[in-house]
Amino acid sequence: MNVQNVLPRDAIPSIDQPTFGPAYFGAAEDEVLVVDGARPRAYPLRILSYHEIVNDVVDSQPVAVTWCPICWSAAVYDRRVNGQTLTFGTSGKLADDVLVMYDRETGSEWQQSTGNAIAGGLQSEQLSMLDSSLLTWETFQAQYPDGEVLQPPREGETAGQTAQEHYDMEPYEQYSECDEFGLYGMRGEGPRRTWDRDDIDAKTEVLGVEIGDAALGFPLHLITAEDGLVTATIGRTDILAVETAESATAFIDPGFDLERRNGRLYGDGTEWNPIIGTSDDGRQLERLATRRLFAFAWQDAHGPDSFYEP
Repeated sequence: MNVQNVLPRDAIPSIDQPTFGPAYFGAAEDEVLVVDGARPRAYPLRILSYHEIVNDVVDSQPVAVTWCPICWSAAVYDRRVNGQTLTFGTSGKLADDVLVMYDRETGSEWQQSTGNAIAGGLQSEQLSMLDSSLLTWETFQAQYPDGEVLQPPREGETAGQTAQEHYDMEPYEQYSECDEFGLYGMRGEGPRRTWDRDDIDAKTEVLGVEIGDAALGFPLHLITAEDGLVTATIGRTDILAVETAESATAFIDPGFDLERRNGRLYGDGTEWNPIIGTSDDGRQLERLATRRLFAFAWQDAHGPDSFYEP
C-alpha cells in the first residue's frame, strides 16, 4: 500500500454538525448520496467533494457519510467500533490514491474505500458499511418526498459567493472525464499511474458488493448490457444487481424470476420498484450495503479477478 502525505490534517474540513432542510441549491441532475431512515437524507456530492466526511446521527445511529473524489468512492459507515463512537476527519493522506480518514478519539487511520484501519491503535479493525445509494436530486425527491437534504455549512461558504459558486463541481467533473487517474490525474502531482487491462477502463464506475470475505465488483455498463439485471453468487449468497438510468443497487436474490418492462421490474405476480425494491403488493426486497467507486480503486482493494464477468 502506497501512503502519501498530501495536505495538512483537516485541511479539508469534515462536517461535524450537519443541518438539513427541504431545499437544495444545486441542479436536478446533481447526484446525492442517500441514507434511508425515518426521514431519508440526501448528501449532495457537490458538498461532499469539498468536505469528504459528514459525521451524522441517523435514527439514533452514528454514521459517517464519506466521499473520495479521486477514486469516486461513496460509502456510509457505522461510526461505532468496539463499543466506542468515533468522529472522523481527513488525515491529509492518501493510501493507493484513496482518502485516508482518521478518528479523533484514537488517532487511528482508515482507508475510505475499504473501511479498514491501516494505522494506529485500532489497526486491522473494520468499519461496518451501511446501506446507501447514489441518486440524482430529482430522483431522490420523487422516491422520497418526505426526505431532507444536507445544507451548506456556514463556515464552508466564501464571502461574496453563492453556494453553487463555492461548491463548484467543474474541477471534479473534468477529472472524472480525463484519461489520467489517481492524484496525478486530479492535481498533476506524484507518479502517473498505468492501467494494464482493456476489458474495463480505470475509471469505469463499479457497484461493489462485499459479503463476508467475498467481494464482487459489477461494472455498471455490464449490468446495463444485460437489460439492467444481473444475478451472481458472492460467497454462498445469491444476489441480484439492478441498474437503471437513476441508480444501481443490489438485493438478496428473492428466488423468483424478475424481468424489465418499460423501466420497471415485474415478477412473482406484481410490479417492483427497481430503485428501492418495494412491490405494489407491499413486499420489500432485501437490500445489500454497496459501495460505488472507480474500477482502479476496487482492483487495488480486491485484486484484478474481483470483477463480474458475463
